[in-house]
Amino acid sequence: MAYFKCALATKPYSICAQGDVVLLPSIISTRHRARLLRSRREFPVLRGLRICGISGMDAAGSSAVEPSQGKWGKTITIEPEGKHLVTVVWLHGLGDTGHGWASILKTLSLNNIRWIVPTAPVRPVTINNGYPCTAWFDVGSLSDEGPDDILGLDSSAAYVASFLSKEPADVKVAVGGFSMGGATSLYTAAHSVLGKYTDGKPFTRKIDAVMSLSGWLPAGKLLPKQVAETPDCLKLAAELPIFMAHGKNDFIVYHNFGEMSARALKECGFKNVTFKSYRGLDHSTTPEELDDLCEWIKQELSVPEKV
Repeated sequence: MAYFKCALATKPYSICAQGDVVLLPSIISTRHRARLLRSRREFPVLRGLRICGISGMDAAGSSAVEPSQGKWGKTITIEPEGKHLVTVVWLHGLGDTGHGWASILKTLSLNNIRWIVPTAPVRPVTINNGYPCTAWFDVGSLSDEGPDDILGLDSSAAYVASFLSKEPADVKVAVGGFSMGGATSLYTAAHSVLGKYTDGKPFTRKIDAVMSLSGWLPAGKLLPKQVAETPDCLKLAAELPIFMAHGKNDFIVYHNFGEMSARALKECGFKNVTFKSYRGLDHSTTPEELDDLCEWIKQELSVPEKV
């Protein structure tokens, strides 16, 4: 285990090197991880090593819009260059902010989408040994046996809905995200279909599509019973387009856990699930994955090619 202090942060971070692989701390943001990949001259300890993932977990209360803990961070809105046809709320992963993904979303070949990119509140995260960082909900493990932070999940889902409820009625609305953001997106979309949050309060806006990169389905063990109690939702569930993508070399949120989540959704009646796997991809994204995401959005949400 080596320790170093870098210009990306105000405190030393522990770096775990296993062979030629370096695992970065989960609280280093997507933007900063990209900077590490671009310029290793600042960090001699990283020279000759392959930056593969994030140490710890890059995943990680009521249906009121107030967060269950902390305060909501800054929200970035990217207005469409062309006619506004779709609004997507995009959620970052654990320890990141909206800035990291906003810079990526601006480059996508889609000019009829309004991107709303919020930042999660800072809260203690169990899987990070209680260390406070930006998180949409608390998480202790990715097993079905672990406890679910329903308070945090409902709070973040309601926050997403608060953005979507302000969009024009003739605009399609969707939610997506990376890692914990993808998990929150799947939870939010499922409860849009159910028409209510887990605490029973009504969900106010129908979601037209959902996207999850390197994510999973939180509180999945509750979903079969919730669907059974709401039989009217089955038609909406079958029609909801869901895009899930996962790297086969993801050792943070394991690929098989993403597959299990896709299978669980299908078993609950969410039939329109697209699950894509990427050989060699770790807990990050690639141009290939983003191209596939764009093509799926164009097809499912009738968004024309950017010209």
